[in-house]
Amino acid sequence: MTAGALRRVIRRAAERSTAADRCGMCAGLVGPEHRHVWDEQDGELICACRPCSLLFEREAAGGGRYQLVPSRGRRLAGLPADGLGVPVGLAFFVKQWDGRVLGHYPSPLGTTESEIDADAWRAVETRSSALAGLKPRVEALLVWTGTPRGGGQQWVVPVDDCYRLVALIRRHWTGMSGGTAVWREIPRFFDDLGRRHGSAGND
Repeated sequence: MTAGALRRVIRRAAERSTAADRCGMCAGLVGPEHRHVWDEQDGELICACRPCSLLFEREAAGGGRYQLVPSRGRRLAGLPADGLGVPVGLAFFVKQWDGRVLGHYPSPLGTTESEIDADAWRAVETRSSALAGLKPRVEALLVWTGTPRGGGQQWVVPVDDCYRLVALIRRHWTGMSGGTAVWREIPRFFDDLGRRHGSAGND
């Protein structure tokens, strides 16, 4: 993608309003399984149609502002992540460009965020090449401690999967403890991850 073409894409994005079913880059229609692009300047995810997502397959294509969110995830087997702290049973961890890692904790109001102790992250990261290669901003370590009946899982996933989970919790949460609906939907969400991204790996 040339610099001139990239400027045209950025100009169109600034000039056109974006609907939920429209590409944030060209305003074209997007399908239900569309990709996303991380906008570093605005700090948000942008829907991308297939032609636009293909333009950003090359890492340098985004000119330092846009980064295509990966489409595949991977379940981790036996990764000890206790030191990271998952106080509400669910958390996702996103690496920043400067090496810091931010923990995000879903809630009915969105997410709360805190910086993870660097030594604690390194202790977990050294046990997994998948975490060592985590792409800043666009991939996340997603941890679910499960229920008393089991179900604890750890995944490296595209960051848009994490925001789907946040939206699910906000949509289904009722009362002080969440209600039965949200705790029924969370296992379904992780079952869906398994269908879309495959079974557990060895790393």
